[in-house]
Amino acid sequence: TVLAPALGAYRIVHLATHALLDDRQPALSGLVLSMVDRQGRPIDGLVRLHDVYNLRLGAELVVLSACQTALGRELRGEGTIGLTRGFLYAGARRVISTLWSVQDRATAELMVRVYRGLLQGGLAPPEALRQAQIAMARDPRWQSPFYWAGFQLSGDWRPWPGN
Repeated sequence: TVLAPALGAYRIVHLATHALLDDRQPALSGLVLSMVDRQGRPIDGLVRLHDVYNLRLGAELVVLSACQTALGRELRGEGTIGLTRGFLYAGARRVISTLWSVQDRATAELMVRVYRGLLQGGLAPPEALRQAQIAMARDPRWQSPFYWAGFQLSGDWRPWPGN
């Protein structure tokens, strides 16, 4: 489904999965999806960086809710080669990604707050993420920056259509 042309029609694409980072050979980095099909047979469930570069997205926002999705190989004069760049290249206007390994429960809570701001509050993605992070920092369960500070937004900072 992730590699199907229909993905290009969505305004928001949220991928909550695992990521593999290869900073020596960025093309080997990717997102790990299911490794079995509906009948339980093994399949290649890895969406590699070159697969991402070949997507044609129209998404206003892609959320990579997995560990270390903002990282990659730093190439002099080019910047960081990794998943975030791949999704921006594929046409996403903005990408929320992570700088370190993130904890599942805290990430789920952060995402609930981000989407509440986006979909109910009418906030632009940068403001929705910022407010969600502030709320997490004020919550005794999640106040450590480990739980929320690793999420960053790359790409277009301006309000999205309708704001």
